[in-house]
Amino acid sequence: MRRRPATDDDSTALVALIGGCYAEYPGCVLDLPGIDGWLLAPASAYAGAGRLWVVELDGVVVACVGHKPTKPGRVELKSLYVAATARRCGLGAGLVSVVEEAARAAGASVVELWSDTRFADAHRLYERLGYRRGKHTRQLHDPSDTTEYFYDRRLA
Repeated sequence: MRRRPATDDDSTALVALIGGCYAEYPGCVLDLPGIDGWLLAPASAYAGAGRLWVVELDGVVVACVGHKPTKPGRVELKSLYVAATARRCGLGAGLVSVVEEAARAAGASVVELWSDTRFADAHRLYERLGYRRGKHTRQLHDPSDTTEYFYDRRLA
């Protein structure tokens, strides 16, 4: 497996990856060019604030993760997706670590994230890694009728 910075040329691969992850959940669909419009130029969407990485296995993008600053001392973990064929081998946890290292390097002391309430496997991962689910939720008002949980973790 090889991790590298995402480029805008990864658009098609990321649409396939994230669309495949969404398809595992009834009613969860990509909203292009709406809320998921960033996928049309993924590196550009992160340019200037944050970073997005992809992981390739045999030339196929099987995972991604990104981060963006939210406010002083805080970084948001974004877009952690792992293809079903690449799960259960520590890749998700490793990508969370990549974001935490980048957050520390940027001087952040907290990593926060929002996760679709349907993504129970992701919630177990975040909680196993020390993330705490907050009391707040948010509605995205998107075609998937998404509600998200808030999580955060103070970095050591």
